[in-house]
Amino acid sequence: MASVDLNNIQPVILCGGSGSRLWPLSRAGLPKQFLCLTGSASLFQLTVRRLTGVGTCDIQVEPPLVVTNEEHRFLAMEQMREIEIEAKQLILEPIGRNTAPALTLAALSAVETENDPILVVCPADHVIADVDEFTRTIQTAISQAADGHIVVLGVTPERPETGYGYVRSLKKQKNNTLRVVDSFVEKPDALMAKKYIDSGEYYWNAGIFVLKASVWLEALESFRTDILEASKRSWEARSVDKHFVRPEREQFSEIPADSIDYAVMEHCPDSSNFSITMLPLTAGWTDLGAWPAVWDTFPKDENGNVAVGDVIVSNSLNNLVYSSGRLVAVLGIQNLVIIETPDALLVAEKSQVVDVKKIVRELGQRARDEHLVHRKVYRPWGWYDALDEGSRFKVKRIMVKPKASLSLQKHQHRAEHWVVVKGRAEITCGKNVTLLSENQSTYIPLGEMHRLRNPDSAPLEIIEIQSGNYLGEDDIMRFEDDYGR
Repeated sequence: MASVDLNNIQPVILCGGSGSRLWPLSRAGLPKQFLCLTGSASLFQLTVRRLTGVGTCDIQVEPPLVVTNEEHRFLAMEQMREIEIEAKQLILEPIGRNTAPALTLAALSAVETENDPILVVCPADHVIADVDEFTRTIQTAISQAADGHIVVLGVTPERPETGYGYVRSLKKQKNNTLRVVDSFVEKPDALMAKKYIDSGEYYWNAGIFVLKASVWLEALESFRTDILEASKRSWEARSVDKHFVRPEREQFSEIPADSIDYAVMEHCPDSSNFSITMLPLTAGWTDLGAWPAVWDTFPKDENGNVAVGDVIVSNSLNNLVYSSGRLVAVLGIQNLVIIETPDALLVAEKSQVVDVKKIVRELGQRARDEHLVHRKVYRPWGWYDALDEGSRFKVKRIMVKPKASLSLQKHQHRAEHWVVVKGRAEITCGKNVTLLSENQSTYIPLGEMHRLRNPDSAPLEIIEIQSGNYLGEDDIMRFEDDYGR
């Protein structure tokens, strides 16, 4: 790529969505972008690293703007802390409104703090095998966006795929790299997808866009003024809490929900006011939208099986078997997806597993919570794992991070017994503050003000036994909280 003097590149990471097609591993409280599906880092962490790595001596990259759900704010912050990268802002959506409003909020933020930056817009749930090639492609896209182009990344399709949208391109521009975008098309059926592949004119839409913030806002004003104006009202009434930026909830709820593609991109090829081009991306891109895509991504044994975790596979072909804890043994099966978690097990034919969202919907209709949270639930101070539960009792294993503290709180319907199994615990119970070491225990009476704190630089673990006539997580009254809950 030719040398480009660019000092104003703003990554935008779209980190919403529940990833319900990857249930039971992905759930509303811990969606797929925060899962470590392909290694030791989550998809979100890998996205942050890729985008911050785009910078060169000529291209200066700002810390990322992250747009995520209010409920996931501590997950996003903690995962960025783990990789030692700080967000410029975490823009928190009170409810989901799809990607067009999310990008609009990021663009409004960007033009306030910078002089019309170039936005590099990426979803947080992609896998990129060749990061160097991805970096080169993004750098080329940046140089084109500097001239006012809207640049879309398109992936050369490897097969007829019904789970992706497509970009149609009929001809190349003079530099033989950029391609003119003729149209965007949504997810086709199998027959149409094969026609797309055979024509050689269609690319998978990677959902990655590079463009100036002003160009996005101008395009939105041309095609979807309603989204722009409602987003502006919500943004102008925002509240700020350090790195957390909260658009005003009532105004935000009035923003029409729509995607980047539907709201703007699909209109651009027919408009003389906006130049939209496509760069082919040959970096081993995968959108982990469903379990078959995970099977495609992982290395396989000689029989086409993917085995993750404590798994034994015998006399079987082309299966995905994923264990998060327990031993899973399979014998004489083929083309199945088997996903084990502590509280739910999915067994499905690979060809049918795209419909797992139907199971997620049914769980909601039955007022169950396996689609919402795992047995192990992450909190800003650490996590808890609900080990056992019955009539009038619940047992939890609780981990508190170094120097972290739970809120000062009390319960109306339950008492609690705490046993320290690792580290030391500072216990506030009423007016008394005590320090407990391993194998020591205490009792928190029903209705008593209390707090659990880890005073040390190593993790604290306790076993909590709850007893009472109601043991729901909503039986809590907070009086002081380090996390503003």
